[in-house]
Amino acid sequence: MTEGWLVRPATVEDLDAVYDLAGQTGPGFTNLPHDRDALRLRLERSQRAFEADLSSGPDDELYMFVLENAATGEIGGTALIFSSVGTKKPFYSYKITRLSQYSRQLERIVTTNVLNLVNDFAGASEVGGLFLVPALRRSGLGVLLARSRYMFMALHRERFGEQVLTELRGFQEPEGYSPFWEGLTKRFFNLEFAEADRFHALNGNQFIADLMPKYPIYTILLSEEAQNAIGKPHKSGAAAMRLLEAEGFRHDGYVDLFDAGPTMRAQVGDLRTVKDSASAMIQTDEADGEGATRMLLATGRLLDFRAWRGKGRTRDEGETLCLPPDCMKLGRLREGDFALYVPTP
Repeated sequence: MTEGWLVRPATVEDLDAVYDLAGQTGPGFTNLPHDRDALRLRLERSQRAFEADLSSGPDDELYMFVLENAATGEIGGTALIFSSVGTKKPFYSYKITRLSQYSRQLERIVTTNVLNLVNDFAGASEVGGLFLVPALRRSGLGVLLARSRYMFMALHRERFGEQVLTELRGFQEPEGYSPFWEGLTKRFFNLEFAEADRFHALNGNQFIADLMPKYPIYTILLSEEAQNAIGKPHKSGAAAMRLLEAEGFRHDGYVDLFDAGPTMRAQVGDLRTVKDSASAMIQTDEADGEGATRMLLATGRLLDFRAWRGKGRTRDEGETLCLPPDCMKLGRLREGDFALYVPTP
């Protein structure tokens, strides 16, 4: 059964469940390290963010969410938002550019891609940490988990930047072999990928920026397999990339320093969920659901935030939303409350 699930803010009381989820993510999933102390710090930081009274805009907050079965309390997934990256410490990426050079004597032109170290995303928000347990995949709950973040942003616009980005895990061969790491990054660190991946998860990618060359890197000098991995997502991230593209994200030449996974970005106001969402006053619908529309719903400020799936009918040119009692109960709604809704197929 996939009904009765909702997305809510995570708290330190979710530590055991989140730790269990982190053990299932696999290498390269740096936003959810399988380390109890690191996860506790993240959950504490997140809870502080939800409780903070921010009056001067975002300030490097972390918001963590969990997918919960309202009936059983089971935790089935996680998702994150970073309010403003690159403000407390640089947020580095590689920007891919195309370079052509011509020799008149040889009458030959040589064209190659170049990786340039940049920090173009200072002040942008970032979404990440999206993980759903295998048993719940193909249920549509991944869409709820992903889009709940954008609904939270729509309800709390003052807490986020104008631009939002996301970094996808880079391509890996079986056994966790990263062609880009082996072909370039490893040469400057003398670490195996799994060891560096764990350090990255616990400490961020500053150590990579510290030791990697600051000059442009000509990709033609890399092995063919390393070149082919640049901007290519992990096999498990291909579906997530399509979901992001449908939401309005685009990949326009930025990749991660660690494994060259694609960095995608969008304007928050251009996200499909934000553009298509509307706020309406809630009324109880005692009908049998005939004519009701499938939708994503969200309500509540900060720690009271809830997002879930349901069916509803609009009235008064969309200013009133009629929901069945079980749907209202899931969101802890009462008559006269307001909720955000987005129609879905």
